[in-house]
Amino acid sequence: MAKTRQHPSRKKTVALVSFGCAKNLVDSEVMLGYLAQAGYIVLPDPGRADIVILNTCGFIRPAREEAESAIRDALRLKRTRRRRCRAPLLVVAGCYVERYKDTLPRDYPGVDVWLDVKDFDKIIQAIEGRPFRPGRRTFLCSHTTPRLLSTPRSWAYLKISEGCSHRCSFCAIPFIKGPYRSRPMASILREAWALSILGAKEINLISQDSTAFGRDLGMRDGLARLLEKLAGVPGVRWIRVLYGYPEEVGGRLLGAMTDAKVCPYLDIPFQHADPALLRRMGRSMDDRRALRLIERIRRQLPGVALRTSLIVGFPGEGRREFARLKRFVREASFDHLGIFPYSPEEGTRAFSLGDSVPEDVKLGRQREIMAMQAEISRAINRKYVGSSQEVLIESPGRADASAPTVPPTSSARTPSTIAGTGRTRFQAPEVDGIVLVHDGRFGLRPLAGIEEVEITAADGYDLHGKIVR
Repeated sequence: MAKTRQHPSRKKTVALVSFGCAKNLVDSEVMLGYLAQAGYIVLPDPGRADIVILNTCGFIRPAREEAESAIRDALRLKRTRRRRCRAPLLVVAGCYVERYKDTLPRDYPGVDVWLDVKDFDKIIQAIEGRPFRPGRRTFLCSHTTPRLLSTPRSWAYLKISEGCSHRCSFCAIPFIKGPYRSRPMASILREAWALSILGAKEINLISQDSTAFGRDLGMRDGLARLLEKLAGVPGVRWIRVLYGYPEEVGGRLLGAMTDAKVCPYLDIPFQHADPALLRRMGRSMDDRRALRLIERIRRQLPGVALRTSLIVGFPGEGRREFARLKRFVREASFDHLGIFPYSPEEGTRAFSLGDSVPEDVKLGRQREIMAMQAEISRAINRKYVGSSQEVLIESPGRADASAPTVPPTSSARTPSTIAGTGRTRFQAPEVDGIVLVHDGRFGLRPLAGIEEVEITAADGYDLHGKIVR
């Protein structure tokens, strides 16, 4: 979808802005890897770069609106810089492009290059105006793919598959990304070794459905087998599983998660609690089955942290169905929870059901659930006060007199320096809370890797602590 415009060789700086989920971020890192390998210089500021790349999300309406706003902003930047000097080359890539590639060039004629999800590895040819054969299916990286990491050095995402073969009635992912495809296990293990050599202490496995890993390759218990192999990678201290389906959490997986390297953490979207609503969603696990599964997980993995995602305002959700969802949230007592107003997506089976719940009602229900969850999370976090936890340092603070100060406990008489921020085993990157590590003395040694931290205070989402000497 690239315009036939030769990219001058003098343009060697590029800035990339990534939107959406962690899976999108890995695709962005891959594009940056190809660009760096070809000699392009990566800049953090799109306002100064010769090439601006937007890697978009097109999953739900808010994501599309964000993509459209970003494109308009980038086109304004082009116009402003055209008056001052040469305008940047503008590339728009990703899921939004894949979903609307037939109409986007007409809607935004100022964009120079459109790149869909099949052709991330063709980024150099696209920006340089060289012809290439478009991919036939969604691009899936391997251990040989160049990649420029954008996460802190202490951790990284590792994409284990692409696409989705589930048929949830509300979800557009299958026709954006195509059917589920697992990476070969050997390729994943080789990338994990490489990430370890680069300094990653934590590896976060990501997929549209991590619990389906290996099934398309004829493998049973694929994720459990992968975890068992990954536990042998030296240097990696934590392995975290993100994005699994509750229907697929079985005994061997829970057994593999008892390994000391595997974080006792599961991100399993239940979506709702009402049986009739779940049937319309194409999901099968109602609140009774879900609560039995949660009890089993907590019995087999003591101290496990559970995250879920829920939808409010799906067609047919009345006060009774919403009350059942609230009761489920109270009884399940999730450590972390994300809740989203229903977005009718053209092309999905649920689109024909209409959008019967008014938007203001959806937003009100979202706020109500999140207020409940804030109290649940606060109570869970308070249990950690006084305990000693391993904390993976993500951002070292400044241990000097100019460092920001906040009290490590509500009863502290003097403020303390924020020596760094990090996460525990029960906090996933970018979606959960953090630990603010304090120290009342200046000249603190730089924090790095995994530190032992005594938790001294807690709020609704974050923890505070001090280094154990």
